[in-house]
Amino acid sequence: MSDDPETARQIAELARDERPLLVLDVDEVVLEFVQPFIGFLRSHGLDLKTDSFRLHGNVFDRDTNEALANERVSTLIEDFFFVQADWQVAPAGAVEAVAAIAEKAEIVMLTAMPHQHRATRRMLLDRLGFPYPLVTTETAKGPAIRQLRGEHPRPVAFVDDIARNLVSVQETVADAHLFHLMAHKGLRALMPPLPEGITFVDDWHDAAPKITVALGI
Repeated sequence: MSDDPETARQIAELARDERPLLVLDVDEVVLEFVQPFIGFLRSHGLDLKTDSFRLHGNVFDRDTNEALANERVSTLIEDFFFVQADWQVAPAGAVEAVAAIAEKAEIVMLTAMPHQHRATRRMLLDRLGFPYPLVTTETAKGPAIRQLRGEHPRPVAFVDDIARNLVSVQETVADAHLFHLMAHKGLRALMPPLPEGITFVDDWHDAAPKITVALGI
């Protein structure tokens, strides 16, 4: 079971499926996040300086050129989730690639965000062409994917842009196929090396055939 009771409840509501399972993170995987967030910040007189692989510490007031406190950045991220539908779009090729995989595999989207924003994100994903089940979590993703897989020993692949989420799954579902995908190339260039056992993919054109092979479909 997931460590998050609400996440566990959402997963329990899903229909049982024994097809190969592809679990997709949302931000930077099927929705652009960094570039839309930069636009959101600019509308508030702020800038994101991508000098390191993090948001906290890199948001600056345009007038004073001072970095915002971590608490303020966290609040801005939360504020962005309320208006995400006004800003976020799908990366090139994502809708078509996921739809093709969905013909032979179960697709579940697993997003790390406060549960209260699930309905807003659900409507946005539907509008952009991602009609697949959406699960929100406020804890580690590994236990959630173990629950999503269920008792059937089916192939599992997981795509995320954050290494710690991929490692969480690596530690919980040992045979999962793990892929790192990040839509924003500038921030990704600053990312530390990936842990062993995680496959880097450049975009959805690169990711789709590798995921297909991993799932055996």
